[in-house]
Amino acid sequence: MTRKHLIAGNWKMNETIPEAVVLAQEISNLMERDWLEMVDVAVCPPFVDLKPVKTVFEFDRVDIALGAQNVYWEPAGAFTGEISIPMIKEIGCAYCIVGHSERRNLFGETNEDVNRKARALIEAGVTPIICVGESLAVRDEGAYLDFVCAQVRAAYAGIDGDDALATVVAYEPVWAIGTGRTATPEQAEEVCAAIRATLAELFGAEAADRVRVLYGGSMNEGNAALLLAEADIDGGLIGGAALKAGSFTEIVKAAL
Repeated sequence: MTRKHLIAGNWKMNETIPEAVVLAQEISNLMERDWLEMVDVAVCPPFVDLKPVKTVFEFDRVDIALGAQNVYWEPAGAFTGEISIPMIKEIGCAYCIVGHSERRNLFGETNEDVNRKARALIEAGVTPIICVGESLAVRDEGAYLDFVCAQVRAAYAGIDGDDALATVVAYEPVWAIGTGRTATPEQAEEVCAAIRATLAELFGAEAADRVRVLYGGSMNEGNAALLLAEADIDGGLIGGAALKAGSFTEIVKAAL
């Protein structure tokens, strides 16, 4: 089946509120409205920027979705420094990134944490973008397919087929994030196809064929078209290029 591409920009820990407003406005100005009928577009700013960015898009009446970069699975309580799903949902987040490699590697998030977050987001009606991917050491050992597919199985533990349809997977080879080094289209497709095959084992081929699998490792305006042409790559989770309005909109154009 034909899956609608999703281009999601992960701004990471960048952009103060004034800078975020300017970037959101630049993206809005460059985005052709008819593109958004053919491609789903989202941006995931830092928490403090969510409301200002949402306000820009609402004022301009541009159909760009909002996503959070992380969340905690409990709805409220004594969890100092955390942000809850009701909070991001009230602001207007349609998506939330979970399990990004930086969260796993720098902040110790486990597969179990990712699973808890994904299940809580699904229950609340927010689409989790579930990140999986291998380090350079794992790739060089040749064990990357087993490693990534094990992450997928762990992330979807306790999730049924209907709920799986309300998720997105992002394959982000850790060795290609922020390094300027990108997996070749063939390398990216190999892993994305394996992810889809794992989803088929868990939920059946029909469900797996409906779940979008993104590539997230230094995708930019120069390589996006080749990556997006692969059968099992349904969009991109964009890092550095998402901080440049022109680059980000060129990637969206490549996804048409």
